Amino acid sequence: MASWTLCVVLVLATVAGAVGETRYEKFLRQHVDHPRTLGLMGHRYCQVMLARRQVTASGRPCKPSNTFVHAPAEDLVATCRNPADAMGIHSTSSPMGITACRLRGGDTRPPCNYRARQLQHHVRVACLDGWPVHLAGTHASPDEA
Repeated sequence: MASWTLCVVLVLATVAGAVGETRYEKFLRQHVDHPRTLGLMGHRYCQVMLARRQVTASGRPCKPSNTFVHAPAEDLVATCRNPADAMGIHSTSSPMGITACRLRGGDTRPPCNYRARQLQHHVRVACLDGWPVHLAGTHASPDEA
């Protein structure tokens, strides 16, 4: 009986480990929305998407800002092949559609209220083993600045 219990515990531990997300999967969950989710307009987009993607959750503080990129994940993976800057950050070759969400007001506890901005910006990512794992920021094209 003890060996059967041990076997069940080992199987459950293995399954639990397989369910955990990789850093790339977390990056996708928190930052990629392609194609852009329809039916959500303006500030409601940020509030719904951040909750739906579990970036904000009850009992946790509101995230001060988050950016969703409306481009295929493959385009962001390809960015990891672009030359990195001195900080090891890679930038997209061309601007991409993004929604920048910024926390409104001083309250950092849910419900979180965000303001949304639709932009066309270059996206900057940190990569690990050829996969984007951190959105390091965005910037306008030099001719737009």
